[in-house]
Amino acid sequence: MPVATEKHTLVALVVDRPGVMSRVSSLFRRRGFNIEKIAVGAAETPHLSRMTIQVLGTQARVEQVRKQLEKLVDVVKVADLYDESVVSRELALVRVTATSEHRSEIIQITSVFRASIVDVAGDSLVIEITGDEEKINSFLGLLRGYNIKEIARTGVIALSRGGSSPLLQDKGPRKKRLKE
Repeated sequence: MPVATEKHTLVALVVDRPGVMSRVSSLFRRRGFNIEKIAVGAAETPHLSRMTIQVLGTQARVEQVRKQLEKLVDVVKVADLYDESVVSRELALVRVTATSEHRSEIIQITSVFRASIVDVAGDSLVIEITGDEEKINSFLGLLRGYNIKEIARTGVIALSRGGSSPLLQDKGPRKKRLKE
């Protein structure tokens, strides 16, 4: 019987210094994981960054790599949001051909998806859309008929719903790394 491969969203608090992302991605490479999406940005704590990594894998393999990530020197804490109720978003910028005959249709589609037109040129529009992966994929599917020229997508960013976070719980001995 085949083992189920599922999408997992790992979030990590890491020390904000050069080379951390390289060390994290190298760990995934060595373990044979393809990182589907990755996003990194400042965290709520000074000198820390929040890394959100989306991978496909079995529960057991993802748990193994999560534990190995926590052992890296610059990683403060890692959580798999697989079983969590989460709020996740992604951003996409899309440059689409917008001739005079199709411009109003593209504007209507943009409006329905609550996206924004952020640049207008004589023959194209740049549209910004945020939402979950399905929303962005649906939007892009509708725009494909209008000749998409360029797409830039961020990775997924995610937070647990409610008042707690798996990254904020258990601030035990790993906290000392922040002072280094």
